[in-house]
Amino acid sequence: MSEPQRRHFVKYTFLKVDPAWRRLPAKQRLADKEEFLAACEDFGTDHLLQSFSLVGTRGDAELMLVGETENLDRIHEFHVVLAQSGLMKWCTQPYSFLGMRKTSEYSDEIRTVGRPFKGKYLFVYPFVKTRAWYAMPAEERWKIMQGHITMGREYPQVDNHTTYSFGLDDQEFVVAYDTDDVAAFLELVQRLRTTEASAYTLRDTPSFTCLRTSVERAVNALDGEAMSLDALPG
Repeated sequence: MSEPQRRHFVKYTFLKVDPAWRRLPAKQRLADKEEFLAACEDFGTDHLLQSFSLVGTRGDAELMLVGETENLDRIHEFHVVLAQSGLMKWCTQPYSFLGMRKTSEYSDEIRTVGRPFKGKYLFVYPFVKTRAWYAMPAEERWKIMQGHITMGREYPQVDNHTTYSFGLDDQEFVVAYDTDDVAAFLELVQRLRTTEASAYTLRDTPSFTCLRTSVERAVNALDGEAMSLDALPG
């Protein structure tokens, strides 16, 4: 099977809830969360879906869903169903990133195979290189990137999940790192600023610090009230 057939799409969906939703009666908020959770559980039955809370780490987003599918139709269908939930009627989507898995031309790492994030924390940001970068010969770009990659491998506790977005979205890449060690990630990013490849960065913000959790816990964090066990969808 050729590589393009194996590639999967990865969709990052960031949500922000209207503060007015928190003032609704608890019963209504519970029903809204149940509908949201049911839509996620349905999609997650046969697709990779992970959830993250940004409560306390960002002011413009509070929850992030990362879904992986074999085609764009399934992403579309999931978000249509999700939009029908009570919670989504109170949410805005301040950020949305779409990428595709693809093997890097600078590394022999296999990136076409889908794999979940395993670290407690996930750091996500859109990334765009300068046009001067692409004007260089491929051999020169490869040589420059080796220093960047070598430095990254000095931090095995930080795992890279970069996907490609050329023509699919505004950014060129969606860069995502997961780890249990926030300090190691900070040190890695600071050191990567010193590499030659970094000089060709046009944009690598906004940057999102996310806590990996279940969808249930992520929605509970929106209003601080837990869903009762007997109220959860079967």
